Amino acid sequence: MPGTSLDFSARLRAAGLRPTRQRVALARLLFAGGHRHVTAEALHAEVKASRMPVSLATVYNSLNQFRDAGLLCEVVVAPGRSYFDTNIGHHHHFFIEPDGELHDFPSDKVTIAGLPAPPKGTRLARVDVIVRVRR
Repeated sequence: MPGTSLDFSARLRAAGLRPTRQRVALARLLFAGGHRHVTAEALHAEVKASRMPVSLATVYNSLNQFRDAGLLCEVVVAPGRSYFDTNIGHHHHFFIEPDGELHDFPSDKVTIAGLPAPPKGTRLARVDVIVRVRR
C-alpha cells in the first residue's frame, strides 16, 4: 500500500539513512502528498499538529540529512531563510515576495548564456534561478 511506513523506511534506507521513527514520520509528511516547498518551522508545526514529539532541532537535522542524501533540494531565498523542495529534478523557482511562496517552473524555460569559466579545478554542477516577484 503506497504511503505506508514501510515505503518510507525503504526509501530512507535506499538513501543511506537509518529509518528512525522520527525520520519516517517526517518523510511521510514531506513525501506523501506530491511535490512541495517547506521551511523547517512549517514542517515542525505540521509535526506538532500530528502530536508527534519531535523537536525543531530534529526537524532541521533531518531536513539537512535528507538534503545531503539527495531526497530534497534546499532553496536559499535569503541569508538564513531556506525552503526544502521535494522536487529534486532540475527546475527553477518564482519567489513571491513578501508572501514567501515558491513556485516551480521548468529549467527549459530559461536560457543562460555567457557564464564565465568556473575557477580552476572546479566544474559547473548546476545553475539555480530564483525569479523574485511581487503581487
